[in-house]
Amino acid sequence: MKKYIAEFIGTMTLVLIGCGTAMLVGCDAVNGCGYILTALAFGLTIVGMAYCVGNISGCHINPAVSLGVLISGGMSVTDFIGYVIAQCLGALAGSGLLAAIFSLGDVTDKTGGFGSNGLNGVNGSAVAGLLVEILLTFIFVLTILGVTSTKAGHGSFGGVVIGFTLVLVHILGIGLTGTSVNPARSFGPALVALFASNSAPIGELWVFIVGPLVGAALAACCYKFLESESK
Repeated sequence: MKKYIAEFIGTMTLVLIGCGTAMLVGCDAVNGCGYILTALAFGLTIVGMAYCVGNISGCHINPAVSLGVLISGGMSVTDFIGYVIAQCLGALAGSGLLAAIFSLGDVTDKTGGFGSNGLNGVNGSAVAGLLVEILLTFIFVLTILGVTSTKAGHGSFGGVVIGFTLVLVHILGIGLTGTSVNPARSFGPALVALFASNSAPIGELWVFIVGPLVGAALAACCYKFLESESK
């Protein structure tokens, strides 16, 4: 149970800080600094959580990462289900807290949807958005599997590498899809935005669930192949 609580807290913090930063500074092309600030917010939160709850749950805080670990043989199906439920609930909690803060403080949400993902950057193309999410998640999860491998020898630097890889994929992805690479991170803000302001592109949500899961599965299969070849 403690593992699930750790995943809940980690995902809640990721959404609260990452999406909250996006809501506050905006992520449009005019405000380029908003890209960097949001990318850093997501990446640095991962770094912090890696050293906070990593020793308890592994700090997946992302169903796509959990799927990659499952396929790689690093967790059971039961734990996978528990992790995903905890992550989705954490994302909802983080989005709910943002809704309360921005509403009570009368602060303008510059994303217009609680930091939820969308396809505006790819002109509404679900195929393009799906491709972006598959590729970025593939890179992110492949890095995680490599860094956390017992053969890697990265030790205490693993959390930093993973966090800055998330910054990296955000720098490209924000302008295209808002960067999900995390179904829970997309699910929470979209659902809260739907109920709070009816402004979330809920019809596009499937792209940000399917894309990251496919990308993670491909990364896990690829890494298993590469690791077996190295033996």
